[in-house]
Amino acid sequence: MKTIAIIGECMIELNGKPFGEMQQTFGGDTLNAAIYLCRSQRDSASKLLVKYVTVMGSEPLSQEMTARWKQEGVDTSLVLTDTKRSPGLYLIQLDEQGERTFLYWRDQSAAKYLVQHPEFAKVKSALKSADMVFVSGISLAILPKQDRAQMLELLAQLRESGVEIAFDSNYRPALWPNDNHQTVQSAYRLMYQTTDLALVTFDDEQAIWGDETPLQTCERLTALGAKTVIVKLGANGCLVSELGVNEPYNVSTTVVENVVDTTSAGDSFNGGFLATYLETGDIKQACHNGNVLAGEVIQHKGAIISKAHTDAAKNKFK
Repeated sequence: MKTIAIIGECMIELNGKPFGEMQQTFGGDTLNAAIYLCRSQRDSASKLLVKYVTVMGSEPLSQEMTARWKQEGVDTSLVLTDTKRSPGLYLIQLDEQGERTFLYWRDQSAAKYLVQHPEFAKVKSALKSADMVFVSGISLAILPKQDRAQMLELLAQLRESGVEIAFDSNYRPALWPNDNHQTVQSAYRLMYQTTDLALVTFDDEQAIWGDETPLQTCERLTALGAKTVIVKLGANGCLVSELGVNEPYNVSTTVVENVVDTTSAGDSFNGGFLATYLETGDIKQACHNGNVLAGEVIQHKGAIISKAHTDAAKNKFK
């Protein structure tokens, strides 16, 4: 049984129209990926152990959220408790094309203080035995400056010890200083030097670095140290630069005509991709399955769609 530890933040989600119809649920880029990873596994004896690493509050809402993760198959043994803080909250507003805008309330989110938690030493010890550790740009962005430096150092140490490191740059400008991208570029350079598997979105990389083409993104990340690079291109599938393969190649996807909500497109791709990649090692097959799942997810409202709809996508996996 392989183990993947996913580090990040889950928040309370409000989805709908302000002062109108509003749905309460939960979500967060890495938590969404963890749930879709659990759902995307094949029914076999070699099931993956998916551990989520974060900090939640001690109030009933935090307890209920964690209980629901367990129901999805997520291992919560590395979810720490903060008796003084609670989860963050965000509001999603959708336009007629299914594109979303976010409002956040997360300055005192419990997850922000993961590295400072008295039991973080337990987490660091447990991560040493994982086969893969996955983080996102949001996982790094929410941390205070010194804590982020400690997290980057820990990830480098884990990679040195043989743990595979996966990273999705998932860029949210509001979480980073307004300093002409200097802080985020500095953090990401260090991160890519520690990354075995980069799962990035071209729009994000273009916004941070000014890349003109997905191929340029592949070349830049490979030069920085990433071994395998997946550049997500939305309706155009993804571009793959694979270790040991001479030229980057494209994995196409079926264009979705009825886009309802793109909230968790990249997260669901990550979940579908990682489930297949960790089970088979086949990157092209993993990209196909990630594309299929993301294509299903964007046809429904909310970050986490029903299991029935996830299963419909899974039936189309290779």
